[in-house]
Amino acid sequence: TPRSKVVCVGKTYAAHAAEMGHEVPEQALFFLKPNTAVVGPGDPVVLPSYSDEVSLEAELAVVMKRMAKDIAPHQVADHVLGYTCANDLTARDSQRAENQWFRAKAFDTSCPVGPWIETDLDVSAPAGLSISSSVDGEVAQQGTTADMVRSVAELIAEISSVVTLLPGDLVLTGTPAGVRAVPAGATVDITIEGIGTLSNPIVRR
Repeated sequence: TPRSKVVCVGKTYAAHAAEMGHEVPEQALFFLKPNTAVVGPGDPVVLPSYSDEVSLEAELAVVMKRMAKDIAPHQVADHVLGYTCANDLTARDSQRAENQWFRAKAFDTSCPVGPWIETDLDVSAPAGLSISSSVDGEVAQQGTTADMVRSVAELIAEISSVVTLLPGDLVLTGTPAGVRAVPAGATVDITIEGIGTLSNPIVRR
């Protein structure tokens, strides 16, 4: 669990922005998840009682190694520990109903990460890394990080101009198209090339 925060980036894949009825914003869209949203591989995702439509979002997550404030893109690599898979679970009905995303994005267990931190990964490769999600083995999302409108380095540099990133902080870099709701009883898999697969069961209590 990060001691501080999870910074997330919205609408970084044009196809996902389009499927949500939006365009990619001229300025990067940032929001926060609290550290209480973070769970590990195999941990259950508990659907919030106020939502009937919780969607998966497969994302490349960056784990920070050093404090970062007002850094340039070329300095980002020196501040990163490694990368992992993340699922930015979102209560879509709450997201549509409110102008802010606290209920939609911040609920407990809404940010599974894992299965480990990969420290030897080139996220700047032109071909990108394949990123996908599936529900009970049925593919939902299939994309590549090469489709990101802004690079990982650009995003982290811009975030550091807003807030100080601390060691252990997570940055979630956005999701490709194909998001879908996940029902109780299902298992969600998030797979990123070069990292592995993050699996979590979905429950309602």
